[in-house]
Amino acid sequence: MSDKKYDANRYLLKDSLRKRINFSQTAQNLGRAAPPLQKPCPADALRIDLPDGAKALDRLAKMPAGKAMAKRTSLRQYQSEPLTLEELSALLWATQGVRQVLSPESALRMVPSAGARHALETYLVIHRVETLHTGLHRYLPFDGQLAELKRDDQIARKAAVACFGQSFIAAAAVTFFWTAIPARMEWRYDLAAHKVIAIDAGHVCQNLYLACEAIGAGTCAVAAYDQEACDELLGVDGEEEFTIYLAPVGRR
Repeated sequence: MSDKKYDANRYLLKDSLRKRINFSQTAQNLGRAAPPLQKPCPADALRIDLPDGAKALDRLAKMPAGKAMAKRTSLRQYQSEPLTLEELSALLWATQGVRQVLSPESALRMVPSAGARHALETYLVIHRVETLHTGLHRYLPFDGQLAELKRDDQIARKAAVACFGQSFIAAAAVTFFWTAIPARMEWRYDLAAHKVIAIDAGHVCQNLYLACEAIGAGTCAVAAYDQEACDELLGVDGEEEFTIYLAPVGRR
């Protein structure tokens, strides 16, 4: 018999909650406006155009998908050589690139998402990427751009500290941080939103693993982090938007 202390968390992993939701009363079915599919960019942020991510991934891939799957492993040691902007663009495209906008409420990306709602945002702790300043950036997938949010020569070290001192994070060329904006998914799925947000995060990180393998880089998914410290590092409020997953990336 299971320990009762686990029951609430195990319940989140099930889909029993769906049977208790009156979907006719969701924000979507009540005619309320959907939260935007991309968080607005600060007006004063420097925007950086990215190379075409789809073309970059095709050009840089060194192996077929099957081989990348077979070789996929977590990497915690990285070369000091920087990534190129083209390589970063390929990885961003593989994880959150927009393939088709279906409507103001939904879009198809390179990963599946419940209702095509995609509740995640991608922040980048840039340490060693050619042509980019060290600091915090955010991916703008609908614009094919990066937004430079803050320059900070110590940000890689701060990211490691915010992840309970996991030092390999500070050695990465770039660390992908994914935040969740729950309202984006709650608009359609109400209380059933939170399980699928977690599932979506898994889709994104697995694509990062495979794309890294394909281009000769490596990554390691990190789910152990100081929630409040990471939210502060990214400049998010911790309530309407908060860190959900992260993965450092570097050259093999």
